[in-house]
Amino acid sequence: MAFVIPIAIFALLFWWFYRKPKTQSKHQATITGILESNVSYYQQLRAEDKPRFVKEVSEFMDSVTIEGVGAKVEILDKVLIAASAVIPIFSFPGWRYRNLTNVILYPDTFDEKYQFEGDRRNILGMVGSGPLNGQMLLSQSALRHGFSEHNGKSNTAIHEFVHLVDKTDGAVDGMPESLLRNSYSIPWLKVMHEEIKRIETGESDINPYAAMNQSEFLAVVSEYFFVKPDTMKEHHPELYALLSKMFKQDPNAAMQ
Repeated sequence: MAFVIPIAIFALLFWWFYRKPKTQSKHQATITGILESNVSYYQQLRAEDKPRFVKEVSEFMDSVTIEGVGAKVEILDKVLIAASAVIPIFSFPGWRYRNLTNVILYPDTFDEKYQFEGDRRNILGMVGSGPLNGQMLLSQSALRHGFSEHNGKSNTAIHEFVHLVDKTDGAVDGMPESLLRNSYSIPWLKVMHEEIKRIETGESDINPYAAMNQSEFLAVVSEYFFVKPDTMKEHHPELYALLSKMFKQDPNAAMQ
């Protein structure tokens, strides 16, 4: 009888050791399938980069709580949120969103009091501050629309994650020190303010929301950069070149 218990424990440990990788493999296969079907950025990655993208998406899903308020959160939503987080910082291996603990998903637009009912709802996403510091609020419908073929130049989730990247130096000001080398600062400011003037006079195809302030400009043009890189490079080559240096990516080249 004395030998039975150790053998049983050994058998249990043996089963668990060989079971866990299979579970992880199935989990990553689910993520990969969703990315292949829904995320054009992932589809255009080189074959050797895709496993790392899947790994970083999986790690984000394990480290950040994604919950719904009035919305049923599905695995599709979790993968799309995680992909939105990984896309801007994919060329910075080891990056972690240390200023984020929760993503809260609302069914649709919400108002400044975080209510998703009523007729004053016009917010698609936001990075929390004050009592909501460390949290991000997103519209589920906007999240999914951002990865649809009808999204135009917009992706709300990428927009909000770029705000978080911008915030890592302590200020949401459109000048993310973690991305922007000193040698790029003056050219970036110059191009930014020239383009804002064009937006204000109706001479730009960039979403007018970008003219609100520098932080919104960065977030809006980053959406454009990752969603429609070919169009941006054609219409805004100087802006595209600066964003390519900041994010250390050339998504247009990946489309060729």
